[in-house]
Amino acid sequence: MKETRVSSWNELMDSFYERAWTPNLNRFRPTFAFRGLPDAAYTLSTSLMRLADHHAQLEGHLLRNFKKYAHRVVAEEESFWYWLSVAQHHGLPTRLLDWTFSPYVALHFVTACVDLFDRDGVIWCVDYKAVHRHLPPQLTESLAKEGADVFTVEMLRQIPSLAEFDRVCDPACALFFEPPSMDERIINQYALFSVVSSPTLGLNDWLGEHPESYRKIIIPHALKWEIRDKLDQANINERVLFPGLDGLSRWLRRQYIPMNLQPP
Repeated sequence: MKETRVSSWNELMDSFYERAWTPNLNRFRPTFAFRGLPDAAYTLSTSLMRLADHHAQLEGHLLRNFKKYAHRVVAEEESFWYWLSVAQHHGLPTRLLDWTFSPYVALHFVTACVDLFDRDGVIWCVDYKAVHRHLPPQLTESLAKEGADVFTVEMLRQIPSLAEFDRVCDPACALFFEPPSMDERIINQYALFSVVSSPTLGLNDWLGEHPESYRKIIIPHALKWEIRDKLDQANINERVLFPGLDGLSRWLRRQYIPMNLQPP
């Protein structure tokens, strides 16, 4: 694992595209998923892990009841992974984590909360191709057959449940998949999800055993206002990433924060 602490916007941009050049394509095509956190001390714990100490025992109950009560929203014949994606997207505690293909979207989440501008932020950069090298053959063959680097929910139909995923992946493994384009939020955030084959194993713990698979970029708190202003100028903001009145309200609330909360 490589940890970089940047000191300027230009240094940050260079860090994002480190190892992005792909010679066989003659293009800048990084194979990284990005996750931005406003506090560098935060870990990659899932919403399920944060729910309760006995969260592993709650996972099946949560998903079963979500499917039972959401049957009018999602077609019954959709795959398990489609249901799981919808549940995560709408706030159900799951073992999934939200990621993005866009470093700029990740930066938004580092700088969206003004209350945390006194803390250093972090961007986790995970090489999903490196992560997928540790998958069992039946899953790596699925990627190779499609010529893909990340999964879709359709490609995961061969794994009909998390229990089966846990059984197939022994020792524990992780994978990244793109959710279905359920709404504009998924599309605009250039979203993908990660999942680990254990409800009790955090992705940061798994990555700690595979340090070649990721790096971290530390964002000094003194740099956050400059980043926030430049993202707003580039139209990377709540109004775009959360289409609708909720996102508009979040954007306006931040635009009109009291002057004593803004930088001198």
